[in-house]
Amino acid sequence: MEDHACDEYIKTLPRKRVAAGVLLRDANRRVVLIEPSYKVNWEIPGGVVEADESPWSAAERELEEELGLVRRNMPVLVVDYVPGAPDGMPEGLLWIFDGGVLSAAECDALRGHDDEVKSVQILSMADAVQKTKESLALRLQVALDAALAAETFYCERGVRRPLTEPLSV
Repeated sequence: MEDHACDEYIKTLPRKRVAAGVLLRDANRRVVLIEPSYKVNWEIPGGVVEADESPWSAAERELEEELGLVRRNMPVLVVDYVPGAPDGMPEGLLWIFDGGVLSAAECDALRGHDDEVKSVQILSMADAVQKTKESLALRLQVALDAALAAETFYCERGVRRPLTEPLSV
């Protein structure tokens, strides 16, 4: 009977979507965005964290699949809580990892390596904001600030929330 009660309890636990992205930038603080083939708004490299996969592993996997770039041990820049949306998108925890500053050669060679990537651009933050959803634009600016400060920031709906101590992951 105990196992059954535990199984029933587990079924009642809430489910959240989890996604992981990577902030890549050039020496001029321009950011890398990809144009997905399956939606209108541009994104940073990344995607949904799969079952039994950590956000860190998902970010590494997605970066390699989408752009052919290998990055390991990327620091966490942002963890953002986003509530569910009226369109049915469930609430989630969205992570951004620091892929670092691209070399000139990496910038020149940047291209999509996946059918889901129509194109890749390196854009100023002002131009990036025009191509992304507002929520990502907010999160992206916080991620750039976090990278420049070598810190990790927690957000809710893309807005940085103060912490008494830095989040350690």
